[in-house]
Amino acid sequence: MLDDFMVRAVLAGLGVAFAAAPLGCFVVWRRMAYFGDATAHASILGVALALAFGIAVFAGALIVALIMGLVVASLSGRGYAMDTMLGVMAHSALAIGLVSVSFLSHVRIDLMAYLFGDILAVGKTDLALIWSGSALVVAGLLWRWQALLTATLNPDLARSIGIDPDREKLVLTLALALVVAAAIKVVGVLLIAALLIIPAAAARPLAETPERMAAVAVAIAVSSSVGGLWASLLLDTPAGPSIVCVATLFFAATNLAGKIRKIR
Repeated sequence: MLDDFMVRAVLAGLGVAFAAAPLGCFVVWRRMAYFGDATAHASILGVALALAFGIAVFAGALIVALIMGLVVASLSGRGYAMDTMLGVMAHSALAIGLVSVSFLSHVRIDLMAYLFGDILAVGKTDLALIWSGSALVVAGLLWRWQALLTATLNPDLARSIGIDPDREKLVLTLALALVVAAAIKVVGVLLIAALLIIPAAAARPLAETPERMAAVAVAIAVSSSVGGLWASLLLDTPAGPSIVCVATLFFAATNLAGKIRKIR
């Protein structure tokens, strides 16, 4: 079954969706969209370093994304204008990565595949890495769910009951780095943040509780992955951007439904 490239593509999309959607809820709740963008953009530098030193692209992207996440997390709350700092770091890391890739004349690189994803080229090894990374992220979120939720909604309350908000932020940083590394092959560096944020934002008007929002976000992310691949096959469009376009349609539909429900 895994010899069929479309089956591998669907499984890869599902693997990323199951991890990115619930993690994206925390990104939305904490207003960390730029944080996710900076981490994703930095991963292209990890790709360049991985290719230069002959190591797995997944490992290179994971290491650099994690370093970027830790640097950004350590700078937050220390007097820096974080939106400006994140903008500088995100675009600088992307530019440095792209320049670094241009020096790798001995390696043949399909840069568009790393920028916008190439889910149709996912192999069995990629599939194993994607599902392993996603499983770790989902397991970590389930394990720390209540602590993460409390630290997100009320850091002072979290401290009073013995939960360290900084530790929970570190957990989210690690999870974000894993998702970024896993999603590079699926939607690419430039669209990873979209896959994190859009399903969660689309789920918000339909959910009364955090748990329901996470569940609805997973359903939307899964539907977007399958629907985007189907649209890509039918319309001969790029798979990664097609997935994000379908997620955007869900976002528009759920927000319109939410506004209509409020009027009634």
